[in-house]
Amino acid sequence: MDPLTALAAITVVVLSVTTHEAAHGFVADRFGDSTAREAGRLTLNPIPHIDLIFTIALPAILILTGSPIIFGGAKPVPVNIARLRHPRRDWALVGAAGPASNLAIAVTLCLILSVLRHTGLLGPASGGTEVLGIGVFVNVLLAPFNLIPVPPLDGSRIVQYFLGDAELLVYRRIEQYGLFVILGLVLFIPGFTKSVAAGVFACVGLLGTIFGVGPELASVLGGS
Repeated sequence: MDPLTALAAITVVVLSVTTHEAAHGFVADRFGDSTAREAGRLTLNPIPHIDLIFTIALPAILILTGSPIIFGGAKPVPVNIARLRHPRRDWALVGAAGPASNLAIAVTLCLILSVLRHTGLLGPASGGTEVLGIGVFVNVLLAPFNLIPVPPLDGSRIVQYFLGDAELLVYRRIEQYGLFVILGLVLFIPGFTKSVAAGVFACVGLLGTIFGVGPELASVLGGS
């Protein structure tokens, strides 16, 4: 990958992660909690969203350990559950907003790739095709991975909606160990990473079929 293409791909990835976090803040703000807005986090500017552990250290550890799944994230957007109008329901919707934004981005990038390819503006092996393909893959990965029901991932926010008070109290205690649980799953459970990878590739393949860019996406992922 040439430097310009690499820079463009990194930009797409950073904006995807930033949009994920901003989506949480926008939905929380819509439901009565203006904490993120007051903290200056309702922005697509990546700088306020950078987190030392999730944005820098975690991806570096996974790369250095040769993990087949490389992931990271931005600094979690602050949400004050008590300020939400309907705390249980709204907290679940705030959690779902991040993965939903990534799915929307993946679909949008597929649509753009399809239009540019079928109009001949992009070649099958061009830098633009590679950047868009990587963007699709990253966003498809971010959506289901964040829906894993391990606190503090977004899936745990949705699960909490269905728990009773006693179960919720126990479940929330897991959050202080959540990062270690996630790292353990990724680094020491081969079946977990293989399952995640298989699911992501299947979803990318489905999008490629729907938008008529299956070969382009397969080529990009095969070379990534």
